[in-house]
Amino acid sequence: MRLLLVHPSALMYSEIFLRLEPLGLERVAGAARDAGHDVRVVDLQVLGRRQLAKELKSFRPEALGISLNYLANIPEAIELAEQTKLAVPGCFVFFGGHSVSFVAEEVLEQARGAVDAVIRGEGEPAIAPLLAAVRDRAVHDVPGLVTTSGRGPAPQMLHSIDAPLPARDLMRNRRRYFIGELDPCASVEFTRGCPWDCSFCSAWTFYGRSYRRASPEAAADDLASIPEPNVFIVDDVAFIRPEHGEAIAAEVERRGIRKRYYLETRSDVLLRHPDVFARWHRLGLRYMFLGMEAIDAEGLDLYRKRVSPDENIRALETARRLGIQVAINLIVDPAWDEEQFRVVREFALSVPEIVHFTVMTPYPGTEIWHTESRRLTTRDYRLFDIQHAVVPTTLPLDRFYRELVRTQAVINHKHLGLRTAFGAARVLGRNLMHGQTNFARMLWKFNRVYNPGRQFADHQRPVRYELPQPQRLDVGDRKQLYVHTRGPAPVRGPGAPG
Repeated sequence: MRLLLVHPSALMYSEIFLRLEPLGLERVAGAARDAGHDVRVVDLQVLGRRQLAKELKSFRPEALGISLNYLANIPEAIELAEQTKLAVPGCFVFFGGHSVSFVAEEVLEQARGAVDAVIRGEGEPAIAPLLAAVRDRAVHDVPGLVTTSGRGPAPQMLHSIDAPLPARDLMRNRRRYFIGELDPCASVEFTRGCPWDCSFCSAWTFYGRSYRRASPEAAADDLASIPEPNVFIVDDVAFIRPEHGEAIAAEVERRGIRKRYYLETRSDVLLRHPDVFARWHRLGLRYMFLGMEAIDAEGLDLYRKRVSPDENIRALETARRLGIQVAINLIVDPAWDEEQFRVVREFALSVPEIVHFTVMTPYPGTEIWHTESRRLTTRDYRLFDIQHAVVPTTLPLDRFYRELVRTQAVINHKHLGLRTAFGAARVLGRNLMHGQTNFARMLWKFNRVYNPGRQFADHQRPVRYELPQPQRLDVGDRKQLYVHTRGPAPVRGPGAPG
């Protein structure tokens, strides 16, 4: 079967700071290709709509899947589905991905026939059965599939994430993927899932608090196959199990693989296992993303981070000692006033680390969707991008955005001002020598992308597609939030060990 997989356009945050290789979509493509299907991929982060139109015309896909890991892309995806149905009548159109798994029925209703099905849960074990079922017209029996007729059997999980291998060769314009100065940058997965239960996050509810690890051999094989010099480790929390991180490091050392790495982890994990991070620094670990989320104990308790402000500060000191540069994330509470913005600015200017901000956003699948969403001021999918306020703000909304952008601009200037101009110029020159312009573009786009007038105006746009009204749910029974549950044995990936 001819299958075309599509990743939607970049969101606001991705216009500047990063543009990541769609690793999940590549793995689904790999699973479909392993099953004997003819697969192509169009990533609209790096390719234009014109390229997609050409593929529809020349390839004439029998099935088209759109990856939806972000709610804000759902309106675009429905429009793409409508265009596909017009261009290729009879094409089976389906959605899959993290975010759409929590709103599958509602999206199918809103699409009004343009979308035939939604895959809930992991895509790799579902894609081959789905394509076989499309051919036999028996899609209702596919695990994880949702149609307008209802839900099929429960979604299945891979037993081993060693396979399928990502179909990286299907990607075009790979040099457009980057994160910060790591330009170009590929992505790799060592583990999947998260055992923590932060109230603002849906990673643990999607995977049912499960946690799986790639074998050291498979992880090193994947790294060795990547042509790019830089790699982002996409794990929700890197090196939770230090022995796993050490084992992969040993394989990387044995094979002489040299890359520069960026990863994400928690403060308490870094503090418990500094030796594994030190070893990876010797292997090329240069950047680390720490989701501190709040600078006070009250905020950390609200988000159920299970760390203290003191632990966060000690983690920053540990990373500095190891020589790893840190990017901190703080969650902006829409309830902040000018004084709270001022306090956060002072903190951000007092530390050498890069500080990023995301706006507290209740997402379907998170606990705060059920505790905060009844206060939603908008249900426009496009505003659920962690850069817009979707619950009431203490400040008038336009003033909230002015304070938010002012804070971001002050911190941006700290890292790109005169004091750091020499370092930025060195990195810029190195990248430009290799024909890489992503980092250069990032430096000059801040004021255009982060604009309080633009963000405020986004709320005035006509709304065609809206999130469903939240349903009341007793979050005391958290298993009701899960997409994947620990029931029958998970599905083994193709080629997984017995």
